[in-house]
Amino acid sequence: MAKFINPFTDIGFKRIFGQEINKDLLLDFLNSLLEGERKIKNITLLDKEQLPEYENDRGLTYDIYCTDENGEQFIVEMQNQGHLNFKDRTVYYLSQAIARQGKKGKKWRYQLKAVYGVFFLNFNMPNTQQHKLRTDIVLADRDTHELYSDKLRFIFIELPAFNKEENECENDFERWIYVLKNMDTLQRMPFRAQKAVFEKLEKVVELASLSQEELEKYDESIKILRDRLSELAYAQAKGREEGRAEGRAEGRAEGRAEGRAEGETLERVKNARGMKAAGIAPDLISQITGLTTETIEKL
Repeated sequence: MAKFINPFTDIGFKRIFGQEINKDLLLDFLNSLLEGERKIKNITLLDKEQLPEYENDRGLTYDIYCTDENGEQFIVEMQNQGHLNFKDRTVYYLSQAIARQGKKGKKWRYQLKAVYGVFFLNFNMPNTQQHKLRTDIVLADRDTHELYSDKLRFIFIELPAFNKEENECENDFERWIYVLKNMDTLQRMPFRAQKAVFEKLEKVVELASLSQEELEKYDESIKILRDRLSELAYAQAKGREEGRAEGRAEGRAEGRAEGRAEGETLERVKNARGMKAAGIAPDLISQITGLTTETIEKL
């Protein structure tokens, strides 16, 4: 039986990082992320409704929005599934936070505060040759690598790339990642003796600490997450199975070379039909199958 909450749920992620009373947990994580660069002394949680909303993200994406004592902003997001135009979406998110800093009037001279996007990915980042735990993107000269601006920064954390055991973690950042990735299977909170923040984390994430109302909301968030991921997995599997069968039949009739091409197309179409029947959004179907949203709408 699980002892701690699942941080990949909406309730779990926001209980750890999105509560004013527990904002020291988020502060500690951000400082571990930026260790050696800077030390954040305080953060203020902001209204995340200022961020762009995407209907299809709900149930798979959760975000926290905060600012530090210098006015620099942090968008911390947990994503359980890839998105259509995933990288473009993160650029848009952070660009919106930059654009909102603009002020009317003659006195404003484009003074900007830095915006950091911290993206936990519970999947491998798409269109990337090398998968690693941390990918740090900055605006720099392509040839000299000289920093052009420090106002926009993307930090992607690919959780599937982290395979260290408890005793192999070398710093606080890795300890945080180990705990988050394994939390819902742990029976004790590691690293308590090394840092007090993990002792507090244990109290925050214990299922026994939830009220009855909180527990009901948590159970519902678990159900939503499981249902969405199960629907995607079922639709993908069904589509692949039907597509392969029809593709093989078409291939035998029209020749091996042409059949392979037709089979791949039919497989994508069948895959898309299965996903559409399961209620998956067209943009996610497009990302998975490679078909255009216009084609999907006509199926």
